[in-house]
Amino acid sequence: MSTSNVVAPSSTKSRPPEQRAGAKRVHRQQSRWALYLILPTIVLLAVVIGYPIVSAIVMSFQKDAGLDPATGLFVQGGFAGFQNYAHWLFQQCAGPNGTTVSCPPGNLGATFWSAVGVTFFFTITTVILETVLGLWFALIMNRAFRGRGFVRAAILIPWAIPTAVTAKLWFFIFSVAGVANAVLNTHILWTSDEWASRFAVIIADTWKTTPFMALLILAGLQIIPEDVYEAAKMDGASTWQRFWRVTMPLLKPALMVAVLFRVLDALRIYDLPQILTGGGGGTGHATTTLSILVVDQIRQGFNSAAALSTITFILIFLVAFIFVRFLGTNVVRTQETQAKGAKG
Repeated sequence: MSTSNVVAPSSTKSRPPEQRAGAKRVHRQQSRWALYLILPTIVLLAVVIGYPIVSAIVMSFQKDAGLDPATGLFVQGGFAGFQNYAHWLFQQCAGPNGTTVSCPPGNLGATFWSAVGVTFFFTITTVILETVLGLWFALIMNRAFRGRGFVRAAILIPWAIPTAVTAKLWFFIFSVAGVANAVLNTHILWTSDEWASRFAVIIADTWKTTPFMALLILAGLQIIPEDVYEAAKMDGASTWQRFWRVTMPLLKPALMVAVLFRVLDALRIYDLPQILTGGGGGTGHATTTLSILVVDQIRQGFNSAAALSTITFILIFLVAFIFVRFLGTNVVRTQETQAKGAKG
């Protein structure tokens, strides 16, 4: 008999009605049990994550308690509409008789866009440096050589140190009489000059978080089979060609996930610049990130700080959405596509 005449087993549509009904019943029971099992987790996430988000959004539409410019009396607040958001996004402040005017220089609303620029500057610069260095370290740790375990442990030490301790360590290094000026034979004001303080934060953050990137990238390297490299060698591919044509394409899912994690972490950076430069540096806002601005605003008004927190949340969400939707960070979908291509 020719193999071309062999018919594959029919799908569930060709089964008897009794079997189809039984299969549907089992499927409904399994779905119901799955819902019961994940329901406690859903409730816990709703309480721990959902409630604070909803509460912050509600608070962002309320006025902060304070003096009324029109009457000079203390008021408890009330519904503010989008006034708090206009304060941050368009630098508008409350004027007399309920009007809105441009915020005066030095007002926190006027520093919002400066904080956005500083935050994205730190994020882009540190993530690029940490990705390049992390990839280099991962390639070294992925090789087989004597003392590889010691090298891996030594590289991971900076990541194991708490961020507050790291910030204080680099604070002493970058002091006027510290190691940095002694080695470079300079008198740079690393924690108070505008650009020097920014570079100090970048250096400290890169030293702290590069091992994290290296660890994630190393995990991606170790799942690449050696047979692929052997086949590339037999085809005459050079070391550089194997790196760009074999390693990088297969490493892309793990690399993009590592970059996404690091970007989201850098966008909410707070403790390192706060401890290292006092949250200011230079002109007073050289190292002020969005998180530092939120904490500063909490001391003046919870509702306005809630609006700023909501804006920060939306910015971070948009960045994550861009990574997942357009930059290939959706590893699950990538694996499904590769599996379908292999079957085809």
